[in-house]
Amino acid sequence: MLILGIETSCDDTCAAVVSKRDTILSSIVSSQHGAHEAYRGVVPEIAAREHIRLVGPVVRTALEKADLYLEDLDGIAVTNRPGLIGSLLVGVSVAKGLHLASGLPVVPVNHLHAHIRSIPLSNADLNPPYVILLVSGGHTILFRVNADSEACVLGSTRDDAAGEALDKAANLLGLGYPGGPAMDSAASAGDPHYIGFPRPMLKTPGFDFSFSGLKTALAVHLAERRTTPSKEEINNLAASYLEAVVDVLVEKAVSAAVETGVNEIGLAGGVAANSRLRSRLTEECDAQELSVTIPPKELCTDNAAMVASLGTWMLERETSTWNGFDASATCRIERCRTSESRIRK
Repeated sequence: MLILGIETSCDDTCAAVVSKRDTILSSIVSSQHGAHEAYRGVVPEIAAREHIRLVGPVVRTALEKADLYLEDLDGIAVTNRPGLIGSLLVGVSVAKGLHLASGLPVVPVNHLHAHIRSIPLSNADLNPPYVILLVSGGHTILFRVNADSEACVLGSTRDDAAGEALDKAANLLGLGYPGGPAMDSAASAGDPHYIGFPRPMLKTPGFDFSFSGLKTALAVHLAERRTTPSKEEINNLAASYLEAVVDVLVEKAVSAAVETGVNEIGLAGGVAANSRLRSRLTEECDAQELSVTIPPKELCTDNAAMVASLGTWMLERETSTWNGFDASATCRIERCRTSESRIRK
């Protein structure tokens, strides 16, 4: 089985071809960082227009690198939720057009579920149950993947996502765009114990997160200064701020694994590329005798390989096929009576 994946949920235009056994035959990512840098954040209208310009060449390149033609494929998987609605519509429209041209089945993929799929895509020997910490610019969620491969939400952020908090901190510190990598770079040269920033909800029962107060603490600290911080101090502030974020993420993830009785943790999402988070989670899992799976960085940030991989799994089980689906900016999270919650389409 050969599946073409298309991912356009935010500002990266992605296409990939994946085989039945999760062999990545090609994975193309075209970044829009240059188009948004002047605005220090993603502008939805610009993102959608860039996707329109780039998606055709990106899909063609993915097929060429895999040495395949459209008629060689068995299906198409496309991200249809959640994300920027204009961006999603571009990918969904292309997938529909390819369906009409070729007759290939198309499956709509939830972007969050695709990030979850990056864990078994990176570790073929992984068997559920396991806990996944998904951390990105728009989401911070703890999942428990059960034996039937159903992903239940154990906790999520009540306000800002961790990635959003890092982006805003980078902006406050004048570190440039994109904020996540800039914070990672600055923090690597700083002292994580320079300032004791708050660890929001770290001791609160349950597995929910909150990062808006941490962002406010940094803003207040900078506002109370009478001089512009030096480069050394900016690095120290970045390191201290990042350490606070990482402390909360790691402790909540490890606690979720221990309290729900699983011995494996996976890390997913764009923030999973952060070097401090990767090292701290590995260290803490080793200390607690837990196994950890962290995908390579190219599978943490938005990509179409995880979309195609999930599409393969869905088509094999016939869980979803072409039925006139459309794009949606959101997906609904419901709380269950068990205190878990589930992502619903």
